Amino acid sequence: MNLGIPELLIILVIIMLLFGAARIPDIARSLGRSIGEFKKGAREGVDEEKLKDEKRPEEKKS
Repeated sequence: MNLGIPELLIILVIIMLLFGAARIPDIARSLGRSIGEFKKGAREGVDEEKLKDEKRPEEKKS
């Protein structure tokens, strides 16, 4: 599914018609914040898993 320049321009025009040119920066900003929060949550989940893995060998020794 390769999108070329013409397809991207058509999508951009449709978005501008639906939301208006003034709202596009707000939408992009909120999308960027959402992606950042998602990445932060994913990192926290990985960190918790690492902590659990580190604790497991200690529990087996006891």
